[in-house]
Amino acid sequence: MPQHFPMFIDGRDAEAADGASFESTDPYTGEVWATFPRGRAADAELAVAAARRAFESGPWSRLTPSARAKLLFKLADLIERDADRLAELEVRDNGKLIAEMRAQVGYIPEYFRYFGGLADKIEGAVLPIDKADTFNYTLHEPLGVCVAITAWNSPLLLAANKLAPGLAAANTFVLKPSEFTSASAVALARLAHEAGFPPGVLNVVTGYGGEVGAPLVSHPDVAKIGFTGSELGGQKINESAARDFKHVTLELGGKSANIVFDDANLDNALKGAVSGIFAATGQTCVAGSRLLVQDGIYDEFVERLVAFAKQARIGDPKLRTTQVGPVTTTAQYEKILDYIRIAKDEGAICRLGGARATGEGLGQGQFVQPTIFAEVRNDMRIAREEVFGPVLSCIRFKDEDDAVAIANDSPYGLAAGVWTGNIRRAIDMPKRLRVGIVWVNMYRAVSFMSPFGGTKRSGMGRENGADAIREYMQTKSVWVSTARETPDPFVIR
Repeated sequence: MPQHFPMFIDGRDAEAADGASFESTDPYTGEVWATFPRGRAADAELAVAAARRAFESGPWSRLTPSARAKLLFKLADLIERDADRLAELEVRDNGKLIAEMRAQVGYIPEYFRYFGGLADKIEGAVLPIDKADTFNYTLHEPLGVCVAITAWNSPLLLAANKLAPGLAAANTFVLKPSEFTSASAVALARLAHEAGFPPGVLNVVTGYGGEVGAPLVSHPDVAKIGFTGSELGGQKINESAARDFKHVTLELGGKSANIVFDDANLDNALKGAVSGIFAATGQTCVAGSRLLVQDGIYDEFVERLVAFAKQARIGDPKLRTTQVGPVTTTAQYEKILDYIRIAKDEGAICRLGGARATGEGLGQGQFVQPTIFAEVRNDMRIAREEVFGPVLSCIRFKDEDDAVAIANDSPYGLAAGVWTGNIRRAIDMPKRLRVGIVWVNMYRAVSFMSPFGGTKRSGMGRENGADAIREYMQTKSVWVSTARETPDPFVIR
């Protein structure tokens, strides 16, 4: 019997106003394991109204920053307490490895502790203004009701990226998780309630983007949208939000270049190449899906990479020994297979995989073989469009300038990797790559302390680090006259 997860609005469980629901399928077993309310505009209205009350007149608006911090610390403790259960929910929902999701959930409490620590350190400034008899200072204030919309690949981590800084800054939230991965969001809202967050501060509505996500984005009482997802989804949200001049943070897709120079430690670079594309089944926005390898080592490196990746263990994501799990959604599964066909038609040479993965231990899951294409040109679709799966394009480059030209020749600009033993290159290359994140002699590391976000079609704004809390605040300038007499009122002061 599938578990049912109600929405969470104004501190209470809630069903859809019209009673509708939808199902979630386990990507490994292919079985329906959970049901959720199918929210629509009426449910969005209730959630926003609850968040607005909590922001404007509820106890949340009267809490001191240190009191908000204590609630964030308490929530962190509860997430830590329930980390095993939360990770299991995520694996059932999205099919990612239990080892990956347990590590993510185990790290999430640090996001709430970090931003809880910043809550009482949001300081304005006294400005040495150039006007006589005038005192001027600034305040940093919350935006109001915020909507967080998250993708299905790392549901809780993506929610924490938005909620932790936004709540620390005294905003209230409506969280709309992906319809494919809603269970952990509901569980998180209940933990926030247990921690003592006032009703309406964190609300969760479940359902489809067009039915409940769009009404949330266009709602006149919403001040800010934080979105992680597809480029197309980001475009629609940005266009809708612009009509009301809403604040927007968009964390979208990527086609990241993982660059291996001939002076790199090749053993480490091999691991970095595998981590960049086959970890998380390639279902990550920072996937190093373009592997740029210098001419002199290209053939040897690709040969070693194929041998290494061939050993990857595909199977049940709930087993700690599994290294590559199923693709989360049927639509994404078919999309990945389509791109494999496209790459073959374009003339790329398939050195590994290139098909569905079937066999013992794979259940009814949607598995794609780890796939490596060699002799890829940067003008091929497989090198330009985001696949979001375990498919790697290997591209040759001549020298540093050639590597930079190829890496930057992309509509995306999220991340890049550089593998080199040359200290000058290690420092210089990040300056030349037009992306938001550069890893040198490592790949796919994140921290609540370090800004995360991209350029070009990879989005706008930053999550994580001190930059993130500023994304959820606005600056107010306050002028106080100390003059004994007001001067000429017809002349600007």
